[in-house]
Amino acid sequence: MGLNIVRTLPREQWHNYVQQHPQGNIFHSPEMFDLFSQLKNHVPQLWAAVHSDGSIQALMTPIQITLKDGGISLLRQLTTRAVAYGSVLHEATPLGQEALAMLLQSYNQSVGKEVIFTELRNLADLTAAQPILEQHGFAFEGHLNYLINLDLPLEQVMEAMGKRLRKQIRSGLNKKQVIVQPVNTVAEVREVYDLILKSYTAAQVHLSEWEFFEGAFNALSPQGMITFWLARFEGQSVAASIELPYKKTLYGWYSGVDREFSKYYPGELLMWHVLEWGVQHGYTIYDFGGAGKPDEEYGVREFKAKFGGELVNYGRNSCVHRPKTLQISKLGYEIYRRFR
Repeated sequence: MGLNIVRTLPREQWHNYVQQHPQGNIFHSPEMFDLFSQLKNHVPQLWAAVHSDGSIQALMTPIQITLKDGGISLLRQLTTRAVAYGSVLHEATPLGQEALAMLLQSYNQSVGKEVIFTELRNLADLTAAQPILEQHGFAFEGHLNYLINLDLPLEQVMEAMGKRLRKQIRSGLNKKQVIVQPVNTVAEVREVYDLILKSYTAAQVHLSEWEFFEGAFNALSPQGMITFWLARFEGQSVAASIELPYKKTLYGWYSGVDREFSKYYPGELLMWHVLEWGVQHGYTIYDFGGAGKPDEEYGVREFKAKFGGELVNYGRNSCVHRPKTLQISKLGYEIYRRFR
């Protein structure tokens, strides 16, 4: 067979593989691996299947995540999960399929006692890989997303939006009450973070510590792999977002808006400026970063739908390694959230 599972790769080979692979995304990159290595209670891992000729045939970069207070051994056992934010890569050949199967088998055998479950967040159509994924315990679950075509004249990007949204954006641009700009100082990035934190707190969703985003700014900005955006009304921050440019795709990562100013459409105007920037800088796709499960209401989906993107269902694949622990963990996590 001539395949070996490895846990490390020469950095340049790793970088080049993700760059040349049609489905390689920013979350497969060594740069994001390094970034998550700095985040407390996050342990990124590299898994790759390499042929005897030295070529990479399959790759996965899951991140083991533990609750904030997971230093206690019991809590770690009850809370540690793994998320592969970029899902898996493999070569579209019989050898590549064989490599993916071997990689998943080795992974499952290794992490069974380390994590409760592993989730693959698919950012591309993995229909061809689904039989292999499901054979190794990674069940498919629908999860929606919107992709906006930026490989168009800017006017056509605008015309693809809903009529009401176009009117709101044009009115906002004419009034010039909301000013939207990319920001590039630590102080401004902190403004972005504080506003996103406010939104996440209101929604009762956990957000990583400021130091993680400061590290992302310092590490990824010089390489052109991250942008921070602020919308201001009379000098006050009213909307913010963090975008991840990579290859020809612009990935939406985090965003927040102050709803007290919603009548001025700061979120909509900020999004328009991001799309405009993407077109002007040669990106072909804007990836909205998820729109929830098909059978569940998700308020953010309505906002994203207005921009006229293509609705896709690449879904997610999850493998439960410790079913009994998962049941205990779900109960414990709800108690933990309510207590916090």
